Amino acid sequence: RSQPAPVLQLTGGVAVAAGYGHSLALKKDGTVWAWGDNSSGQLGDGTNNPSNTPVEVSGLNSEIRAIATGDQHACVLTDSGAVKCWEGNSHGQLGDGTNNPSDTPVDVVGLSSGITAISAGRWYTCALTGSGAVKCWGNNGNGQLGDRTFTNSNTPVNVTGLSSGVKAITTGFFHTCAVTRNGAVKCWGNNSRGQLGDGTNNKGNINTPVDVFGLSS
Repeated sequence: RSQPAPVLQLTGGVAVAAGYGHSLALKKDGTVWAWGDNSSGQLGDGTNNPSNTPVEVSGLNSEIRAIATGDQHACVLTDSGAVKCWEGNSHGQLGDGTNNPSDTPVDVVGLSSGITAISAGRWYTCALTGSGAVKCWGNNGNGQLGDRTFTNSNTPVNVTGLSSGVKAITTGFFHTCAVTRNGAVKCWGNNSRGQLGDGTNNKGNINTPVDVFGLSS
């Protein structure tokens, strides 16, 4: 389509997130709906059947406050601060301690409460705790988990140097950034195009946060 068209059943009061071939919506009543490709269980309805109209994500008994989509996975943040994810899991991006895909939501290990924000990259996910710490899991081939390694993790790991003081996070294709409470920006992961903004000639991968040049407050 070259012009916007209404999404059926979603008439107002929703938040949306778009993945590679699917989309999510969070309704005011706390339910989550998905549509599009479902070859990896992206829609979270317990099937692998694609849908061109929204279907409700299964197994979310708690009201949801935030949604995030990656390449072929999706995550939600509950009102109680827990994180649940579903879809493909070949890189450990569901965070449940396995590499098994799931077409319904599963609990992220160790994140049953206290999380305030989530963000999903291509094959990885990050979460922000109430104390301002950042934790990430999934693919780490470019250092995007920020834990001083390039090793994938199917459970959350702590981002080095960000155990407190962070107020916002965001994820790209293979890099991650955070805003601290004093207004500084730090990034880590792939830097092949200078996307970490640290003003150096390092165009490789950086597996710990670096300061973005000129954005210290």
